[in-house]
Amino acid sequence: MDADPSVPAREVARRLRGKGREALLAGGCVRDRLLGRRPRDYDVATAARPEEVRALFPRTVPVGERFGCVQVLGEDGSKVEVTTFRSDGAYTDGRRPDAVAFGTDPATDARRRDFTVNALFEDPATGEVLDFVRGRADLDARVIRAVGDPGERFDEDRLRMLRAVRFAAVLGWALDPATRAAIRERAPLAASVAAERTRAELGRMLTEGGAARGLDLLRETGLLPVLLPEVALCAGVPQPPEFHPEGDVLVHTRLVVAGLDLLPAPAPEVLAFAALFHDVGKPPTIRFADRIRFDGHDRVGAGMAEKACRRLRFSNAETSAVATLVERHMIWRNLPHMREARLRRFLADPLFPEHLALHRLDCMGSHGDLALHDFAVAARERFAAEPPRPPRVLTGDDLVAMGHRPGPRFAKILRAVEDAWLERRLSTPAEAREFVRRRFPAEGEEE
Repeated sequence: MDADPSVPAREVARRLRGKGREALLAGGCVRDRLLGRRPRDYDVATAARPEEVRALFPRTVPVGERFGCVQVLGEDGSKVEVTTFRSDGAYTDGRRPDAVAFGTDPATDARRRDFTVNALFEDPATGEVLDFVRGRADLDARVIRAVGDPGERFDEDRLRMLRAVRFAAVLGWALDPATRAAIRERAPLAASVAAERTRAELGRMLTEGGAARGLDLLRETGLLPVLLPEVALCAGVPQPPEFHPEGDVLVHTRLVVAGLDLLPAPAPEVLAFAALFHDVGKPPTIRFADRIRFDGHDRVGAGMAEKACRRLRFSNAETSAVATLVERHMIWRNLPHMREARLRRFLADPLFPEHLALHRLDCMGSHGDLALHDFAVAARERFAAEPPRPPRVLTGDDLVAMGHRPGPRFAKILRAVEDAWLERRLSTPAEAREFVRRRFPAEGEEE
């Protein structure tokens, strides 16, 4: 049986109480426990000031000591964030309070938090829930509601607008009407939120369940064109009904990201964002001919996805992976007609599991035909059952020994050898050398 993840936080609270300082479990862990969900982590709120916390525990990290936040590190590798009860001063940067006042009152602390269901406290000794903002009622009603005046909460920290959408989407709850209205009124301000924070919220929305609901709420609140303008432009863009009976490009995209929730394990972020961006190239490439066409939308979309990933501060590797998945999502129609060497390379690509998953999501979000998906799976299984072979039968050194001089022609020769090797037309290095002599005679050799 797994160890109780609340134990480190309870021990931290016990030691603080032993020093005469009130200490409570706080925020999301209380909410999730009441919902019967496993909390991601456990936080403690306390009357102890940061310097008292640091003095009491031997291993701490000041993750935000100015705001009363100290991380306590356990010998077992656990991390517990401990925050001093506080009230906040004015917010002038739309992210952090200019000043805070430490206190001893959990009720005051609750009123500076974001949403009522995140402002609950639990006495770790008795299990009693302390509710100063009617969070239990909203939890029972399955409603995300800002604490106090929603406009003030969002002016304090603009990321809270996206967090409200993410919580409502992942939990499958409703947005309180006043909270929703305040988001719509302030949606343009979301553009000023740090890209890394936006990316983190979008990533959790896409991978923790409720991705389609999140996309709906982003659109309904006006956040979609602010945060994901390339996705917003997909709305109303028609598609050929013979291939996309489901509707326009945004309807299709919604169905594709909805499929993320049905995967057997949480989707990797690169797959989730590739699903979101896979058809963003359609609006700028639409053409009406014998039917609706989107010439080169995969290539155009890859460029747009790359720009979006850079805007959201993805790493270079993540950006490349998302753009590659978008650029190659139309390659599937060519799979049965590919030369065997090219097919083998594609199926052996390290990114192939994501290619396969994206293709399945794309199909299930439109026509539902998985014939190409099944073709690829069968081919991969067939190739995997073959006896293993060395990855390369000839090297550049071998070519030099055969009289070839390094240069652009080298790559062409090695590629041709690799193709023949992958297609089982060559079986030994000797056959490979003979292949080169016939196809690519060195200088001085006769054709």
